Amino acid sequence: MARITIEDCLKRVDNRFKLVNAAARRVRQIREGSEYLVVSPKNEDIVVALREIAAGRVLVQQEAAEPDEVEAVEKENDTSD
Repeated sequence: MARITIEDCLKRVDNRFKLVNAAARRVRQIREGSEYLVVSPKNEDIVVALREIAAGRVLVQQEAAEPDEVEAVEKENDTSD
């Protein structure tokens, strides 16, 4: 099977940080007994997770910032004092 690249995965996920997070979550699922979503004989779990993401078999949700987090950032950036 062809080598997986970060660029292949970034076609499905909009930034590297979300990609790392999604891959780590998928590895945990695999290690807890979840079946592979792509054919990938004798590969490390992380390679399988990245192949699944690149193939579009894993849906990575785009999360919105929590309201408290947004508010905290706004307070930190407020320079009107």
